[in-house]
Amino acid sequence: MAMMLDESEASDAELIGRAKGGDRGAFGKLLERHYDFVYRAAYRWCGKKADAEDIAQEVCVRLGKAIRDYRGGGAFTTWLYSVTMNAARDMMRKTARETVKTEAYGVHALISGDAPAESEDPAEALWAAVRQLPDKQRDAVLLVYGEGLSHAAAAEAMAISETTVSWHIHEAKKRLKTLMRSAGEV
Repeated sequence: MAMMLDESEASDAELIGRAKGGDRGAFGKLLERHYDFVYRAAYRWCGKKADAEDIAQEVCVRLGKAIRDYRGGGAFTTWLYSVTMNAARDMMRKTARETVKTEAYGVHALISGDAPAESEDPAEALWAAVRQLPDKQRDAVLLVYGEGLSHAAAAEAMAISETTVSWHIHEAKKRLKTLMRSAGEV
């Protein structure tokens, strides 16, 4: 009698292989295992809980089709980070198209007193400054400092060289010093 492998003990590679074959349980377990990673990366990227939840849900939907294209050349989380960043960028573009609505709501919130209070947390102020960086610098900082990846792993996720990641980090640090000084944080 063949023993069934407990899904909680199955490796990502085993779950991916089964999910590619149409096993919904394996796909669900894979999502469950990595949802926190996706949400955390999305939150660091956008800084808003609701947006991060929307991005994470979008990633879950996209993975249904995208899992078939995963080749397994690198770490699954590296590939998953790329899918998450693409979903976040798509959301940013959509949000940019709706800036008129957002600005109108912001004025209304200020008038009605519903505007959120400014955070006094220095770490949140730093992440807010990170979100103002150019795309490649922001992504490099989020991967290396937010997710704790090495420069090599970040380079793989961003599809650039390791030295380019290092350069983006260096430039981001210079820009963050300027941003934090102008915000009165440094």
